[in-house]
Amino acid sequence: MKLPELAGLFLAFLARLITGAQGHWYGSPPKAEQRIYFANHQSHFDWVLIWAALPRELRAVTRPIAARDYWTSSKLKHWITREIFNAVYVSRQRSADEDPLEPLMEALRHGDSLVIFPEGTRGFAADPAPFKAGLFHLAEAFPEVQLIPAWIANVQRVMPKGEVVPVPILCSVTFGAPLQLQPGEDKRVFLDRAREAVMALREVD
Repeated sequence: MKLPELAGLFLAFLARLITGAQGHWYGSPPKAEQRIYFANHQSHFDWVLIWAALPRELRAVTRPIAARDYWTSSKLKHWITREIFNAVYVSRQRSADEDPLEPLMEALRHGDSLVIFPEGTRGFAADPAPFKAGLFHLAEAFPEVQLIPAWIANVQRVMPKGEVVPVPILCSVTFGAPLQLQPGEDKRVFLDRAREAVMALREVD
């Protein structure tokens, strides 16, 4: 077993030890199908929690989206996101002719699954901020890929903004039934529907 795989198993164990990393599946069983998991965004720990909540066989094909400037700012963060999580790096500062979705589309063309946060940035309100257009464009370009909403509970208490040491708090990730972009559906209508699907999951448990 190679070092990145061993480190990944350790990080998954550590995330479960600190948070419980409980995954609840409603309408979308954990199957090895190409998917886009989209969730509320409250901390840098969000995608680690989703990753740890997935079965081991799904982790190998599921890639988080990571801000290049933040997650490559040190050798350790770069190694973790590249070697353990196989992250898709996106640039928050880019040229006018650069398509921010191209790295995600390349990963989807390769057959990978993705974890994305359609709010675009971390929020601290009870409800997620309005979703940005990226999820719509991915759904439009890859209609065969399942869109799985997810609600992450309590993670903002594990890693509050400005803190570097996680606080042990029981967390959960609730995965909902797949969504699909309807023929001719308006972009904002779809994004509002996707956001409502994520918010509805906090009432499930």
